[in-house]
Amino acid sequence: MQQLDYPVWLRVEHWLNVLFLTLLIRSGIEIIATHPKLYWRNDSRPGTEWARFTQKTMPKGRLYDTLDEEEHYSSIVSLPGRKQLGMGRHWHFISVIGWVLTGVVYYVLLFATGQWRRYIPQDWSLFSTAWNDLLTYLSFNLPPLLPGQPLDGLQKVAYAGVIFLLAPFQILTGAAQSPAIEARFPWYVRLFGGRQAARSLHFLGLIAFLVFIAVHLTMVVLWGWPELNALMIFGDVRDLDWAIGASLALLAGIVAVHVAATVISLKRPRTVQRGLGAVITPVRRALLRPLKSTQSYPRRAVSVEHRVNGKPPCSLAYKTLAVHGFVDWRLEVGGLVENPMFFSLEDLRELGQPQPPQRVLHNCVQGWSSIAEWGGVPLQTVIDLVKPMPDARFLCFLTMQDVGRDEPSAEGAGQFYEIIDLSLAKHPQCILAYDMNGGPLPIKHGAPLRLRLETQVGFKMAKWIERIEVVSDYSQIGEGMGGWREDNVFYDKDVEV
Repeated sequence: MQQLDYPVWLRVEHWLNVLFLTLLIRSGIEIIATHPKLYWRNDSRPGTEWARFTQKTMPKGRLYDTLDEEEHYSSIVSLPGRKQLGMGRHWHFISVIGWVLTGVVYYVLLFATGQWRRYIPQDWSLFSTAWNDLLTYLSFNLPPLLPGQPLDGLQKVAYAGVIFLLAPFQILTGAAQSPAIEARFPWYVRLFGGRQAARSLHFLGLIAFLVFIAVHLTMVVLWGWPELNALMIFGDVRDLDWAIGASLALLAGIVAVHVAATVISLKRPRTVQRGLGAVITPVRRALLRPLKSTQSYPRRAVSVEHRVNGKPPCSLAYKTLAVHGFVDWRLEVGGLVENPMFFSLEDLRELGQPQPPQRVLHNCVQGWSSIAEWGGVPLQTVIDLVKPMPDARFLCFLTMQDVGRDEPSAEGAGQFYEIIDLSLAKHPQCILAYDMNGGPLPIKHGAPLRLRLETQVGFKMAKWIERIEVVSDYSQIGEGMGGWREDNVFYDKDVEV
């Protein structure tokens, strides 16, 4: 077999992979910091986590929400750090796009140029060779290279596992955490044991990558870093000093990208939100927006305990409504409609008959999940009654929650609101929920009314709703980013993943 060289495209791909993989790791750490616990079951029940990366303990006997569980990780390890989940998500998803595109080009060129022979075992005897090589390493010696190849048997098996098994595994388990994919293809999530199992497996895949990187760097040093470095820079072993300088310059460039990404995310988050969102949003809409929820979990799958996100309103007006069972509460639907209307809770219940309850998986942006049974009226039914005007494009949900008062630790203040595309109201499992698990919707989960939009992350499903405004544009609402959390903590407006 001919000696396989290191062509230019492979060397370029190698350094791009270093960049995107390190961005993925750091932004992934930022994401897990918002709910630093891992589970195997969909219900994410407190106390059932198999791993935790926090020393916080939540108080017993009083209401707390999952925002209280967030951790503050250093910007040295997480991107960008400091409880900036919105920024972490933007960097993670832009890095996913870059990493996947890099991988697609890599696979195509790998097979088009014959370089696949470098990594794919072509004989079962290679595995016995790899075992012998492992024993040789354990005896603190270096095994011989395979004939005509730059790798020994163990290295070849390891590379094949990372390239053709571990990398696709990370993509597949990442996709299994997308609310839109989970909602449309529940069977796919079950392949991994459920949403939380997929999240745990994704984390273990990260650990496997870190172990591989550590071993890979160790092998490079043991086999001769100057020569191998020169091969990865120039494709041959000439000009070792120049190769060292070039590799250090490349590493410095990658570090500079990380530093710049961290600094600009912390100092100018709106710029990052707009800039990266301009790339991420079209990709997300093209791949995930067409998906509609088809979930129907069995009653036995309903979680015993459903976590709380966001603190209920504590105004006197809301407490008065709650004490009287919300009989005086009215949902106002107006804006760009021909027929503005008010609906009592009883009106909505009548409109919701005979709509069967739906048992679906709830995905919080922080990472936890839960299965609940929701009863309500299809949002489209209400929208049809008010007759949106031709230029209507969005729905703005205004709630009774004053974020500055009810969540004093929040960076923004004022009324909580969320905006969704009007087209999403047509989804069959998009409802205005007034029941949960066979009874009236609890106050802590959004009573008297909350939105359920199963292809989106949980924060888009506004709770404690009092008004729905039909609008043609949302650029003048708040900061113009599509919701309170989008405006104040820089989340994405479209969160199918």
